[in-house]
Amino acid sequence: MSGKFWKITILATLSIGVLMLALVPVNAAGKYETISGRMYGTSTQMGRNAGVELTIYRPSTEDERQALIQAFKQGQSEGLSKALSKMKSVGRISLTGTIGYDVAFIRVMPTDVGRRIRFVTNRKIAFGEARNQTRSMAYDLTAGEFMLNDQDTKKSEGVLYPAAQLVINKDGEPQWELNQNPWRVNGIVDWRPKEEK
Repeated sequence: MSGKFWKITILATLSIGVLMLALVPVNAAGKYETISGRMYGTSTQMGRNAGVELTIYRPSTEDERQALIQAFKQGQSEGLSKALSKMKSVGRISLTGTIGYDVAFIRVMPTDVGRRIRFVTNRKIAFGEARNQTRSMAYDLTAGEFMLNDQDTKKSEGVLYPAAQLVINKDGEPQWELNQNPWRVNGIVDWRPKEEK
């Protein structure tokens, strides 16, 4: 094949790539809410930190919440994980240096000073965990919470449970059991769509 053919093929491929990028919705245009912050390790992770970003496409519905409650009642944390895997993405979470992954459930609740945002999704199991069938595979959920203070944004804070499972405690209440310590989140910035401000 001639060099001219390859030049045309490369030019056509680049043109299609540019066109596809133009068709992708851009978050900078303000379509979705994005909450970013800096997460800091506690206890054994002390001294470690990374950026975290939660993008909210839409809050989960009450029906979706009830479906998760029912799934947990029937199958505990494993049932919850299975139900989450069947849900459509309502957001995305990413940490510094990662491409991130979809979030299956996000709940937004008003507070006296702003909003409380809770989320839970299935955790990406690392190749080494799966190959070695490590104990950490049982902690197959990632969850977290942001407490946004609209009156004083410096008081906004959050917590991230990167590897967790939901269990029933001795009082019969659900609680997070963690494979590692939680990460605290501060320096939070809430990038809300213009029409919501």
